[in-house]
Amino acid sequence: MFKLNKMTDYAVVMMADMARMTDDMRTAPQLAEATGVPLPTVSKLLKNLANAGLMQSQRGASGGYSLSRAPEDISVAEIIAAVEGPIALTACVDGSPDQCGVETICAMRGNWDKVNRAVRGALEQVTLADMMVSAFEFGIPAPAERAGAAS
Repeated sequence: MFKLNKMTDYAVVMMADMARMTDDMRTAPQLAEATGVPLPTVSKLLKNLANAGLMQSQRGASGGYSLSRAPEDISVAEIIAAVEGPIALTACVDGSPDQCGVETICAMRGNWDKVNRAVRGALEQVTLADMMVSAFEFGIPAPAERAGAAS
């Protein structure tokens, strides 16, 4: 199963919350309270996102964090890379931090790069603004409606 980790999900939740608010700066405690993400996790993610250039920080009494760009200009791929590192589906794709022990004799050598580029390309097309759109706007039924349909 291809699965993003919980930290990436939290990062998207936090960034979407920041994008919805009209305030320019938000502190880690404010974000933790607004999103329900534990404060230590919020603090860690804010540092990662700021290091990746997705957030900017300002010190001082009126300091905090803000998005570095508009939600339309931040891709899901960038958020994933900021939290998890390069998008690499297997150890043998370009950019993977892992090493494949049989890469030199593997019949699939180079073929996974095609798949990896397609997945990365798709994730680059989805923006933070897209993630803020309600599922109901896409015609996805509410959880209660799905449960009723299953009965």
